[in-house]
Amino acid sequence: MKRIDPRSGVAFTMRRGATLTVSDPQGQQVSDLVAYNRDDVREVISNGRTFDYEETIHLGWGNRLWSNRSNPMLTITNDTAQCHDFLLTPCSEQTFRHFYPDKPLHRGCFGNLVEALEPYGIGSDDIPTAFNIFMNVPVDGESGLLAVKPPISKAGDKIQLRAEMDLIIGLTACSAYDSNGGSFKPIDYSVSEIV
Repeated sequence: MKRIDPRSGVAFTMRRGATLTVSDPQGQQVSDLVAYNRDDVREVISNGRTFDYEETIHLGWGNRLWSNRSNPMLTITNDTAQCHDFLLTPCSEQTFRHFYPDKPLHRGCFGNLVEALEPYGIGSDDIPTAFNIFMNVPVDGESGLLAVKPPISKAGDKIQLRAEMDLIIGLTACSAYDSNGGSFKPIDYSVSEIV
């Protein structure tokens, strides 16, 4: 396993058929994931297409994450947490100004993803809504109001995702206070290539 330090991010490639494992080593820590077609980065993960084709906003074991071109990008093959979000955009400097005006300014997951993905020719305008692993965002069924609650993930919880095409992945250890129950911890990950 490799480790993403608190409030930072990484980017890497993975081949079709490989499995990405993302683990919460200490519990209650969110990880933002974005994905791009390695051969054409204009094809990117899409929450709207995913909700449409999977017919749910509660994504977990067995669900696929789809691209803006209606192609499956990742399939969730294992999921011990069973609580993730695909509604909210990566936190950013603007997020911190809006929600945490009394806290130190931070570039957030958005800034971390921009830096990590820059070597792949991916710019700030190319960052989509992330699949927010372990994030707890309940939605009220009547009012439609949503909230950001501390993650329910426990130390050692993990999700595994199989690549359905050659991918570029951006992955973070989230930086927002509410998303992580007010604290910041690392995220572990590994890529198991097909043999």
